[in-house]
Amino acid sequence: MDFLRDLWGFLRTRKKYWLAPVILVLLFFGLLIVLTGNTAVAPFVYTLF
Repeated sequence: MDFLRDLWGFLRTRKKYWLAPVILVLLFFGLLIVLTGNTAVAPFVYTLF
């Protein structure tokens, strides 16, 4: 959680608010890959990309 706090502090002090959606999308895709790595849903997820 320290990493997220530091990241938010960096975004706030440098006024790089446009990076927040990019980071959220990358986290979403990473979570999607981890959760669907070895399941029956994997073939359907890979056809989206």
